[in-house]
Amino acid sequence: MSDDEKPGWFGRLFGRKGAPETRPAEEAVTPPPTSPASESEGLPDFTTAADDVAHVPPPVSEPAPEDPDKNRIPDEVEGADLQPEPQPPSGEAPQPEEDEAASPSRTVDEATAPIEDEAAPTDAGEKRNWWSRLTGGEAEETPPLSEAQPPAETDIQPVDSAAALASDAVSGAVVGTEKRGWWSRLTDGMRRTSSALSDRVTGLFTKRKLDATTLEDLEDALIQADFGMETAMRMSEAVGKGRYEKGISPDEVRAILATEIERALEPVALPISIDSAKKPYVILTVGVNGAGKTTTIGKLALKFRAEGRSVMLAAGDTFRAAAIEQLRVWGERTNTPVISRAQGSDAAGLAFDALKEAREAGTDVLLIDTAGRLQNKAGLMAELEKIVRVIRKLDPEAPHATLLVLDATVGQNALSQVELFSQAAPVSGLVMTKLDGTARGGILVALAAKFGLPVHFIGVGEGVEDLEPFAARDFARAITGLPKA
Repeated sequence: MSDDEKPGWFGRLFGRKGAPETRPAEEAVTPPPTSPASESEGLPDFTTAADDVAHVPPPVSEPAPEDPDKNRIPDEVEGADLQPEPQPPSGEAPQPEEDEAASPSRTVDEATAPIEDEAAPTDAGEKRNWWSRLTGGEAEETPPLSEAQPPAETDIQPVDSAAALASDAVSGAVVGTEKRGWWSRLTDGMRRTSSALSDRVTGLFTKRKLDATTLEDLEDALIQADFGMETAMRMSEAVGKGRYEKGISPDEVRAILATEIERALEPVALPISIDSAKKPYVILTVGVNGAGKTTTIGKLALKFRAEGRSVMLAAGDTFRAAAIEQLRVWGERTNTPVISRAQGSDAAGLAFDALKEAREAGTDVLLIDTAGRLQNKAGLMAELEKIVRVIRKLDPEAPHATLLVLDATVGQNALSQVELFSQAAPVSGLVMTKLDGTARGGILVALAAKFGLPVHFIGVGEGVEDLEPFAARDFARAITGLPKA
């Protein structure tokens, strides 16, 4: 074979120029260079530019006996719609013969697609997908989009609006409440705290005499439950009083702790009192993001309506669109008017308008929602001060009650919240939510010991009935794992 007829790698692969010549093994190791490029770079020469770019020759091995059908191009490849191979510049290589004018060069899609076996049908009407070819099954036809079966209906629908989110949240609170007594819900909600505390007490006082080390361990257990340092010391002293070097059962310890907790909380367990002489009785709710202010307002509206009072709601959380929609849904569910403005409106101006409308309507109670704000953000706290100043232009005594809604899961951070929110607004009482989500329910005792603010309501779940007036004895026995007195 002359140099002019020497085929490129692609041609040698498919046998375009006939069977390869048999060469000695020593000559097959390193092909002789045939161009300046191969001489300088150590690369084999290629006949066509496409071969040069798209193909890398494999290592040359000992040639096998000639087989006239070995390099035959399969029928399906021979009949495929293949693109012609780009021709080299004139003078670099001779033009191929007529039957090789369309030298096969697989496109990107063809190169990456699975290669069909020789027995695969080539007729366009018998085309099979890859799974059918892989498994050898019959051809499968994909039905047109218009004939495809509609997706099965499910109970889960996409939520794509603030109104839908708010409606779902309110529905979960109103409809999803299990009909149980308050004591059952309270003990279930406080189970994380009571279990942690009871386990520590049982471990400390089972078959062991009471000594200084035991009391220190009890004090640590109370601190871990967020009772606070001073309260923990006082309660451990009460347990050890007159009982040193004596045996004491875990149940006795729990009874002493329950008595001390009730004693600490009794002064602050006060229900909210609505003064009928003040119309409307303005209740402002404040708190950090996610504490549950909007939900608390909705639940309070239900309770006041059940008492026969007329209620109006003011969507003062103009920062969060979902809060506005959520309060509107609560208004619909409780048949309560809601005063709202567009998102981003001035919260103080909205509170002023709401108070004016409530006064004209003779409403008994006006509940004003506010945006969540961190207690260490001076600008946001100044906005809260502005709300108080503006509503006092209509009623110098308003707000008549300012409820700070606290999330029990924040633990000791609640102490900082009470201190700083009291500087921006006249906080008159507390609402403690999410006691079911923490093992540190003792924070309520620490708050009572430090600030002495009334605790009006506590929440142990998402349902409407999971927010109830605070009772010191029930709380004390639930947190220590004792039965109802």
